[in-house]
Amino acid sequence: MSTTESPLTASDPTTGRAAQETLEDYTLRFAPRSYRRWSPAVVATTALGGIAYLADFSIGAGIGLAHGTGNALIAIAVAAVVIFITGFPLAYYGARYNIDLDLITRGSGFGYYGSVLTSVIFASFTFIFFALEGSIMAQGLELGLGLPLWLGYLVSTLMVIPLVIYGMKALSKLQVWTTPVWLVLMVAPLVYLVAHNPGTVDRFLSYAGTDGDGGVNTASVLLGAGVCLSLIAQIGEQIDYLRFMPPKTQENRRGWWAAVVMAGPGWVVLGALKQAIGVFLAVYILAEVGPDAAPEPIQQFRSAFDAMLPSWVVVPLAVVLVVISQIKINVTNAYSGSLAWTNSFTRVTRHYPGRLVFVLVNLGFALALMEADMFSFLNDILGFYSNCAIAWVVTVATDIGVNKYVLKLSPLRPEFRRGMLHAVNPVGVVAFVAASGLSIALYFHALGDSLQPYSPVAAAVIAFVLTPLMAIVTRGRYYLRRPDDGIGEALLDPDGNPSALTLDCHVCHEPYERPDLAACRTHDAVVCSLCLSTDKVGDHVLPARPSDA
Repeated sequence: MSTTESPLTASDPTTGRAAQETLEDYTLRFAPRSYRRWSPAVVATTALGGIAYLADFSIGAGIGLAHGTGNALIAIAVAAVVIFITGFPLAYYGARYNIDLDLITRGSGFGYYGSVLTSVIFASFTFIFFALEGSIMAQGLELGLGLPLWLGYLVSTLMVIPLVIYGMKALSKLQVWTTPVWLVLMVAPLVYLVAHNPGTVDRFLSYAGTDGDGGVNTASVLLGAGVCLSLIAQIGEQIDYLRFMPPKTQENRRGWWAAVVMAGPGWVVLGALKQAIGVFLAVYILAEVGPDAAPEPIQQFRSAFDAMLPSWVVVPLAVVLVVISQIKINVTNAYSGSLAWTNSFTRVTRHYPGRLVFVLVNLGFALALMEADMFSFLNDILGFYSNCAIAWVVTVATDIGVNKYVLKLSPLRPEFRRGMLHAVNPVGVVAFVAASGLSIALYFHALGDSLQPYSPVAAAVIAFVLTPLMAIVTRGRYYLRRPDDGIGEALLDPDGNPSALTLDCHVCHEPYERPDLAACRTHDAVVCSLCLSTDKVGDHVLPARPSDA
């Protein structure tokens, strides 16, 4: 997470500003051991705090109302299994090597500039879901305080800015202290309804949906799973926290693994449960509010609280739940989105403008979506987006699981520094473009109506097949531009963790740990990864090794 991203030379007018910014965000770089002071449990709790979002309730409700409970539950389960399997290797690499998903993607099939494609995909994920959560909060503010929706959209956008500016330190405190309150407010009404009105369970299980006859069919399951799989990119936000895990040692290995699994791919277990609860609550209130309002979490929890509490406390409590949930997830959406935009912009322009600029950019996109009433066509947006997200995550997960560990054509240790990677690696780029392109064509009925539900399956299968195939065809030649970074000291310590050795950057004169540095091309010195990124003429970037290129 960073902000001491110093530019290339002392003559650059932004150098002073960048040097004075906090190093807390480590936006474009490895997160050093000196900063990672949290225990595995705190990191996991912080990462899972962002899963408090209410979009799952809307997503589950939308699928259930359209396709029926049976199809919805199977679709949710199928998507959860795919998300867990693909998320595991990504979470492990983020926690083990202390880098975010963009840096993992660079060295896992995409190349230094090739991963700009996926950074934009991830940034889009964050502002789409920010807009979704902001819309839910605005609905709550309209019901509880009478605010018009347009003003609620603005309030939900502006209120997260102060929290996002301060990065991990502020976010960890926010998530740890608000999670118990959120859990009680979410679980209590569900338990009450099931215990005191068992008939709600029967109605839930027998609901046939507006598009179905109560039976289970493949098309409905796949359409529902496609919407759920739009959340596959959530692993990127989990990794934005997991990269601050402490080193894995013999003493902490059990707690370390538990935290990585629980807060990495394990997020989807809670997510799937919330989606199923969303179906339950939507069916419960369907007769009361109608099909248009049933997917709205504020209506779902208002009705649930109304069954167990005095009327005067129902609306305020529902609004409190919505506001807490929105803040918990949207600080993460705004934070992770700003990292993704900053990564892309800095690589393309070789200029670091500061992360705050892209906090505002990301929020601007989200506010525009909210004002365009994205909530009314939610499933269409998510169904389309999921094709790109699936293609990306499956490509990277396959490169790690198959190309690195089975075929051994991809370097086992992830690389992200400029000069060490080729600009574009056809392995990941070709697999991603082919998988997303064909699946999007299927989604828009280009190959017929009967194949349209299979677009998410196509995205996953094509990415899974093409990624190792491209590695075999290219013989792994496009992963590394050179095999070493010119520094004699070891990159990893005896336990396999990134080394804590600190050296001063020749350009910005700041101290950085060994994994964030490479030798300078023109001086007997080392240069940090950000100064390499902002080197406009390449004076400090190591040359390719002709025999290895």
